[in-house]
Amino acid sequence: MWSPDGYGEALRFAAERHGDQRMPGTGWPYVVHLTAVAAEVMAALTREPFAAPDLAVQCALLHDTVEDTATTAAEVAARFGAAVAAGVVALSKDAAVAKADRLADSLRRIRQQPPEVWIVKLADRVVNLERPPAPWTGDKRRAYRAEAGEILAALAAASPFLADRLRGRIARYADYLEP
Repeated sequence: MWSPDGYGEALRFAAERHGDQRMPGTGWPYVVHLTAVAAEVMAALTREPFAAPDLAVQCALLHDTVEDTATTAAEVAARFGAAVAAGVVALSKDAAVAKADRLADSLRRIRQQPPEVWIVKLADRVVNLERPPAPWTGDKRRAYRAEAGEILAALAAASPFLADRLRGRIARYADYLEP
């Protein structure tokens, strides 16, 4: 199982780095998103065998740290090790890649990582397929749902449990699409 000490260290680091950042459209501290992703990952870890549960949990808590804060991959590596840093980098969008190609690039990089990193992306999309932010247009919502299908197709093999959770969320997300 994962280490409670490793969980606590990653959670404190993420909370410090994300600071006053809020979840879009909710006003909640961003750490709520990170712990929700970690909860999905931990649920999968209790149902399916994984070789490196700490890698999965720490990547879940840190997955947006490099992308959304001033934190560098080197800082993550110094604190949590090279494998966690590589996972976090793979889970981060590459701003140098054209926006239209970012999902394919992200999925390619994630698939080069161990399955423990794959499940973080699955869990992240499960969590993100809650009610969309009010300003999102119907086109944006449809595109986001379609991306979820691409993520599912690319990464489902890592976790039947999370794949089923994501399938269910994709189906329910239809409620948020304009007729």
